[in-house]
Amino acid sequence: MTAGLAASMALVGFPLIGALASLACWSHPNRLRTCSIVTAGATLAVALGLATTAALPSNVLLFVCLLPIAAMTSLLGQPAHPLHRHSWLMTLVSLGLGMGTLTQAGPIRSLFLAAIAALASMLLFRHHSPLWPMSWLGIIICGTGSLAAVVAAVAEPRLSAHAMLVAAAVLMPLVPLHSGFLGALTRLPGSLPPFLVVLFPLTGFQTVMASIPAASDTLTGLLTILAGGGAAYGALKAPAQSRVRLRLAYGSLSFLSISWWFAATHGTGQSAAVFVGAVALATSGLLSSWQIVRTRYGDDVDPQAVSGLASSMPRYAVLFSLLALAAIGLPPFGVFAGFVGLLLSPNVSFSAVLVVILATWLAASWYVLDMAQRLLFGAPRADLRHADLHGDELAALLLPVLVLIALGVVPSDVFAPGSPVTPATAEMGRFAWNVWTN
Repeated sequence: MTAGLAASMALVGFPLIGALASLACWSHPNRLRTCSIVTAGATLAVALGLATTAALPSNVLLFVCLLPIAAMTSLLGQPAHPLHRHSWLMTLVSLGLGMGTLTQAGPIRSLFLAAIAALASMLLFRHHSPLWPMSWLGIIICGTGSLAAVVAAVAEPRLSAHAMLVAAAVLMPLVPLHSGFLGALTRLPGSLPPFLVVLFPLTGFQTVMASIPAASDTLTGLLTILAGGGAAYGALKAPAQSRVRLRLAYGSLSFLSISWWFAATHGTGQSAAVFVGAVALATSGLLSSWQIVRTRYGDDVDPQAVSGLASSMPRYAVLFSLLALAAIGLPPFGVFAGFVGLLLSPNVSFSAVLVVILATWLAASWYVLDMAQRLLFGAPRADLRHADLHGDELAALLLPVLVLIALGVVPSDVFAPGSPVTPATAEMGRFAWNVWTN
């Protein structure tokens, strides 16, 4: 058994075995939640241990570390309630499938990807509500992505690459195949939305990295148009949403469309990976922060009815503000690092799509900060019960903030050791926003 295969089996097996072990605690929600968090932490420890032994390819190290971190933060941000037990187990199962997608190649990767999309489709079906008929479209889109991944596992190489790009467009959302992503972030309960918002883009981007070199010029041209349109569409839809999760879903759709544009026009690189990982983690942190509000005031709370939390919940206000600043792409966070790295690529030239992308970045500064301003600095509500973050909730928001800072300031060779450095990169320094090629 090779070291790479053993590493992959360990990363896949830990979450799945942990999910099975958690079933023994089903009647005790506190123990079940603790077991799930420990399992995610153990998976992260295994990933960090494998990173030091070079048992995994350098281009997956960043993602295999981010995925269990996202699982931990999503689980820490949920209260220990019996209604969340199913979502905790599904988070661990999804973590195992995600690790398989990131660490395997060829048909095996396709089957893991198909399992992720199929699981998302089944979860959306389970939580479908007749009051939200659009969720049917999400179920169909996720099923289509699963079918495309299965086709990719058995088709000849050129057709397989195209089918994998279809599956990737479902997970790392690309208009018009974005409804499954939106449904997962807005309709699923508990820890699933803040985890799937990381799992989907990371596995989708890894698939794009493997498939885009075999795509035809016609297809890459179409992807460029769809990416520019998706960035503009998400930026226009986000501020029009009255619900926080919908606003965050459209905002992340807008930013992730930028990575599609870069992949279709300039290929993939370490800056793109940092950008995708940082956007996903920042969105996850914001979803967890909104879940904390919902825990206090009810799942159906109107965002307009909650305001003035900065004075009554100072720890929450500080961490929520930092996550909002990270999400709009300000330094020193990873979104800024990855975005500037993309723009500093020597192959990037002025175009209409580039103008749209820059406008998308500016638009996020408005609708994300507007959401934060209303929640934190609006008129205080004396009739609301105010309780600042407790230990688990504090960890759930602090951990993504620290990781986002690390993505922005640590040397790039931490994320991809052994990557070649161009002369231009060497002159600019060794930070994560530098342009690296895989």
